[in-house]
Amino acid sequence: MKKTAAGMHRKIWQIRPSQAEAQALSQQLNISPLLAQVLLNRKLIEIPHARSFLSPKLTDLIEPARMPGLTAAVPRVLQAVAEGEKIAIYGDYDVDGITAVAILWHLLQMLGTDVDYYIPHRVDEGYGLNDEAVRQLAEAGTQLLITVDCGVTAVRQIALAASLGMDVIITDHHQPDPVLPDAAAIVHPLLDADYPNPASSGAMVAFKLAWGIAETQKKGGRIPDALRQYLLNATTLAGIGTVADVVDLRGENRILVGYGLRAVEKSSLIGIRTLVETAQLAGGEVNSYNVAFKLAPMVNAAGRMGHARLAVELMTTDNPVRALYIAQYLKEQNRLRQKCQQDIFKQAKARILQNGLNHPNRKTIVLADEGWHAGVIGIVASKVIDAFYRPTIMINTANGLGQGSGRSIEGFNLYKALAACGEHLVSFGGHEMAAGLKIETAKVAAFAEAFEAYAQAHFGATELESFLDIEAETRIADFNERVMKELQSLEPFGQGNPRPLFATRGVRLIAPPRRVGARSDHLQVSIADASGAVRCIGFGMGPLEKKLVESDTFSVAYEPQHNTYNGKTMLQFVLNDIQFE
Repeated sequence: MKKTAAGMHRKIWQIRPSQAEAQALSQQLNISPLLAQVLLNRKLIEIPHARSFLSPKLTDLIEPARMPGLTAAVPRVLQAVAEGEKIAIYGDYDVDGITAVAILWHLLQMLGTDVDYYIPHRVDEGYGLNDEAVRQLAEAGTQLLITVDCGVTAVRQIALAASLGMDVIITDHHQPDPVLPDAAAIVHPLLDADYPNPASSGAMVAFKLAWGIAETQKKGGRIPDALRQYLLNATTLAGIGTVADVVDLRGENRILVGYGLRAVEKSSLIGIRTLVETAQLAGGEVNSYNVAFKLAPMVNAAGRMGHARLAVELMTTDNPVRALYIAQYLKEQNRLRQKCQQDIFKQAKARILQNGLNHPNRKTIVLADEGWHAGVIGIVASKVIDAFYRPTIMINTANGLGQGSGRSIEGFNLYKALAACGEHLVSFGGHEMAAGLKIETAKVAAFAEAFEAYAQAHFGATELESFLDIEAETRIADFNERVMKELQSLEPFGQGNPRPLFATRGVRLIAPPRRVGARSDHLQVSIADASGAVRCIGFGMGPLEKKLVESDTFSVAYEPQHNTYNGKTMLQFVLNDIQFE
């Protein structure tokens, strides 16, 4: 058996075989055979589909009228605008919800509407509509309530809103229940099985509603210039929300994210420009990676460590001084979040090892503690999966009512698992890969047992193995300037379109490896095969230094990148895994 590199679970390499069609696709599209292979791996077999993937067009976005429920929602919003009704937008506290709120708020402001927004507190109120918030909004004079990124399962709360004199338009993308709320309109991609983009984010759904409203403002067959600039800003907000929500980045989502992130440099939104500058990014550096790992964590930090309303204010303010203050505050909150996350993960890891939750026969991990910050445990659950590769639920048990956050692995539907264990829960919600729950502290142990039993019944013996999808087995010399430029054309990367990983077998060291980083936990390696040589960086692979020195040859899985240092740009492999014979 091959031994794996750093990490607490073994990775099985799944190297895609060379496909005979790659050569033909390469010639027809005038691209390298390697890029053609990557396209085929993504099931882009037909020439028009492959060409569209490489050169997406805004005109290929799905017309807003095709979004289920939108034709009912637009007239109700226009009625509220015409009659001067007070509108409130109720959004979720994550980046998807925050950007969705901002999208609709900007448009309604432009139309001269009396509009406000409400974001629930992550810890005190939890996800979705709640009775107290609905009552507060009614008392404030709200006549039309628009939900974004939530609401499709809030049957009781929508009924309460109606009893208090409010009409409700729901815009959401989460899994609906069999019984839908009685709302004025429900805008939701899953309400029509034939809708072409069922994987729309909450921000995408809000964008479609905004676009549909903007279409009604045409003069002489053309949207006014101010609204056209607004829609450009909205693509940026929706693009950021879509990346942050980890939905499938193919088809329409790819088009929106690609254009939205490129539009950052032309955005007139002061908050977005300030956020980018505070994260020390130039406009051209706002790609899917930097959104996911730099911008989104800053925006999310508001809701995780405090209140997300501040992040919405950043997205909606026209005051540069206020925008700078909020952006710097979010940066500091994100730093505190990182420290809190590291501390909780260290404690969780120790408990897992101490209690044998990493035993090969064990399928799940459920951990609870009254001192764990409820705003951070979801991220920690993801880190636990990275280390132990099991569906994981982390629970904060303060005040006798536990608030939990779960993450799953490929092939295990977390939402269905929670539904099967529902007798132990006060409430739950989410989807296949991520979910939240509330539970009485006294029932945590019984829930953990039931959750494990469900996994035992629905998991096969090999499904807890982590697979590494590798595009092709390659030589070092295959990554010339043309290929590197072509690989960049695959951006934006994300779910459904991952950053391409390649593997090279039988490489050798050409210089002693060097441990780097503040804690010497990373590894700089120079390797060669028969075709050439390259420098590599292995994050978290410092402990492999001795093993590498002792090995004549080994195999590497990596992402090829350009690395710029001291004004010089060179090819570099970012190592994902190392296997020793």
